[in-house]
Amino acid sequence: MSGRIEARFAELRASGRAGLVTFLVAGDPDMATFAELLAGLPAAGADIIEIGMPFSDPMADGPTIQAANLRALEGGTKLRHILPVVRRFRERDERTPIVLMGYYNPIWNYGRLEFLEDAKAAGVDGLIIVDLPPEEDGELCLPARERDLAFIRLATPTTDDARLPRVLRNGSGFLYYVSITGITGAAAPVATQVGEAVNRIRAHTDLPIAVGFGIREPQQAAAIARHADAAVVGSALVELVARHLDAEGRATPELVPAVHDKVRALAAAIAGVHRS
Repeated sequence: MSGRIEARFAELRASGRAGLVTFLVAGDPDMATFAELLAGLPAAGADIIEIGMPFSDPMADGPTIQAANLRALEGGTKLRHILPVVRRFRERDERTPIVLMGYYNPIWNYGRLEFLEDAKAAGVDGLIIVDLPPEEDGELCLPARERDLAFIRLATPTTDDARLPRVLRNGSGFLYYVSITGITGAAAPVATQVGEAVNRIRAHTDLPIAVGFGIREPQQAAAIARHADAAVVGSALVELVARHLDAEGRATPELVPAVHDKVRALAAAIAGVHRS
């Protein structure tokens, strides 16, 4: 199941370090710039790449990522435009896992089974669909797994021991632990609390655990890397995109280097944490 994801976490375990998962919204601020950002992420230190599928009502996301979704949609980005970019990335990079993250409505409009077939053919490795709970596994989770696409579950601080087994039942690839209650980018996680939560979750699953929401700076990523199998950084990178637009909302020449430099700093901090 999901060979690239399993292989990457096996490599990370063998090297005694946690991984860095980066998140950017497809088509933000335009598809050409996004493709350039995507192409440079592995060399900058991203171990797994999450790509946000733009949606008009991203309810779990804070203002930074909501604005990125709107920029992408206003630029004409549709789900059908994302998969060719993934395919071109995969022609150059056969090893870095790619996960599509978003909401079910665009997939439903695309045609769920057609989407799964096309995503697999393009080189996608997994999906995180925020608004499909375990009770709806027959809708997309099980068909995805039948096509060897990981279906990555979300757990939160309010996911108790009674709920966890249901959340984990058909999950694969890794578990995404949302370290704070609320929307993306709203607050910073407390590493000791994350460590306690990760230890509790490990009692229920052998899946790697990636921790996200609120991780913005290298020292925060390093603190999370002491407990989790990977740290997820999204809002901080998306915010850099927004800060490097001109008055008309177009990418400036500094945008791509700024994002890749941030990824390098985050990756270096995580690499400095050696795990037993």
